[in-house]
Amino acid sequence: MAKYTSEEKLQAALRYLEGKESSHEIAKTIGTDHKAILKWAKQYEYNGVEAFIKRYTNYSAQFKLDVLNYMIEHGTSFIETAAIFNIATPSTLRSWNKQLETKGFDALQSKKKGRPSMKKETNKQPKQTPVEGSTEALQARIKQLEMENEYFKKVECLSSSQGNITKKDKVKVIYELRHKYSVKAFAKFAQIPRSTYYDLVKKLDRPDLDAELKTEIQAIYNEHEGRYGYRRIRDELANRGRKVNHKKVQRIMKTLGLKCIVRMKKYKSYKGTVGKIAPNILDRKFTVEVPNTKWVTDISELKLFGEKLYLSPVLDLFNGEIITYTIGHRPTYSLVSEMLEKALEKLPEEHQLLMHSDQGWHYQMKQYRHALASRGIVQSMSRKGNCYDNSVMENFFGILKSEFLYLKEFESMEHFKLELENYITYYNTKRMKAKLKMSPIQYRTHFIQAA
Repeated sequence: MAKYTSEEKLQAALRYLEGKESSHEIAKTIGTDHKAILKWAKQYEYNGVEAFIKRYTNYSAQFKLDVLNYMIEHGTSFIETAAIFNIATPSTLRSWNKQLETKGFDALQSKKKGRPSMKKETNKQPKQTPVEGSTEALQARIKQLEMENEYFKKVECLSSSQGNITKKDKVKVIYELRHKYSVKAFAKFAQIPRSTYYDLVKKLDRPDLDAELKTEIQAIYNEHEGRYGYRRIRDELANRGRKVNHKKVQRIMKTLGLKCIVRMKKYKSYKGTVGKIAPNILDRKFTVEVPNTKWVTDISELKLFGEKLYLSPVLDLFNGEIITYTIGHRPTYSLVSEMLEKALEKLPEEHQLLMHSDQGWHYQMKQYRHALASRGIVQSMSRKGNCYDNSVMENFFGILKSEFLYLKEFESMEHFKLELENYITYYNTKRMKAKLKMSPIQYRTHFIQAA
């Protein structure tokens, strides 16, 4: 591999961090391996331009051990650790690690280069610990107590304002008091490795390269009221012209404390065979190329104000759009019949529709089967006790409950019904489906225009 100047490395790192080119593309243009591009980018992220200034450093054994311990504690790779501590090549770390594993700590001691010195070695006496009870010992103890007292005061102020103290907060306190007390003693007292302290100090005044991206991710998360996870936020960023790896989005969301809401279970309407069971014609073939070819339906129970509501929607598998829905205080047959009547009003006269449901008693009824047959609709049912046969509908109920029911507060039942209507509109027109990379109605409109 050819050698590259500091300027060439810097330019390659900046090109990659702009996000317009991949590491493979940049590597190809300058004739190197893509891993080198990733390494230079990491070095720039952690150390800026200084990362590419060539230095001749003789590392101490303690520094080497601190670096290896940092790598173990934080789970960073050789490449990332080298970038953090501004070490020229990751292979240096591999060498240190091998020395430590095979020969122990003494192997990390740097060997003097050149001929052995002819000077006589002087027996330097180690620094003597003050005798207990002496003036020096008393003064050292007073200095220690003063340091601890000032540290606790500042940490207590931070604790009362933000609730918890991070390593970064501790480093800020030590950095502020570094001129009055020994950093070594302070770091030991705060239980922070000195390497961590110096690493975080480097980053204190460094501009956050992801500040703009964090703001945009937070805005998308807030706009959708916490309903988007990292994959959907990644897709939304792509729609806005910003391509970001999903792992980076996940990492930033974790840093910002953003988490998608967990889903809950659904109501079961199976009561045995009370009518006629249709075969499972759908057979989990959920992919559809044309609208109004396969619809699915089910009933879900919602609990509010100590009462129960029952929701009966119908969904088009083509784009995941909710065709229509009904809601009632009891899971009666009229809940389903009204839903079907409203849905059939939107069905074209010429169609090849398959209507799928579970084996709930409503869908076994003669009236329901007759209504389908009168419009030339083929009926399909899931196998007994198999929720995966209607998983798309199950998935919708999970999203509805986690993104809407458990997220918002409602003043009354009427207020809930109004907000439900707004959410269904949002779900159909604005909420991006990860599979489609757009909302259901946007996808249908796109299909019609392309046809």
